[in-house]
Amino acid sequence: MDIFTEYNLNKIKDRQIDTLIGLSKGIVADGKVEQAEAEFLQTWLVQSRSASDNPIIVNLLDRVSVMLEDGVLDGEESSELLSVLKRISGDESYLGEVAKATRLPIIEPMPPITFQGRSFLFSGTCALGTREQCEEATVARGGKIAKNVTKSLDYLVIGTYVKDSWVHENFGRKIEKAMTYRNNGVPIVIITEQHWAQSVCM
Repeated sequence: MDIFTEYNLNKIKDRQIDTLIGLSKGIVADGKVEQAEAEFLQTWLVQSRSASDNPIIVNLLDRVSVMLEDGVLDGEESSELLSVLKRISGDESYLGEVAKATRLPIIEPMPPITFQGRSFLFSGTCALGTREQCEEATVARGGKIAKNVTKSLDYLVIGTYVKDSWVHENFGRKIEKAMTYRNNGVPIVIITEQHWAQSVCM
């Protein structure tokens, strides 16, 4: 990786996600994913992968590549990819609707994470793997996994694919409850999956 790319890596990743959200909105607009759309997405993901190691890009590229491995995007694969792209893009949009801004209740700036003896709860869909895999990585570093949002919870980790639709989803109740506790002085830290992942790799 050249010096310029390394220095601007975070900006590159941000632009990639912005572009991916736009592509996803365009692909899911008609409620289906065609073969040509999946192939176009794969090509874009390959090009983006060469510019950075963005875990969202890497994970999605792996999934799309498996779907297209036999050269055919079948009905089941099309439905799965449609579901994933809807999560990336947020709420389904309608013709003429103004795109809504993402308003997640993230602590800014996000503080350093301490794993040993601290409790974690994951909410929404993660990009780096299944929720079980993320929980295993947390436990391996001395953390504990909570079952619900309580006053004793230390960290609520919001999955990468959680967008502005979170308030309408089941996992939105966890976020709302954590916000209520936090507003009442309970020190629950709400962070992104990306911030959690960076701490895991340290």
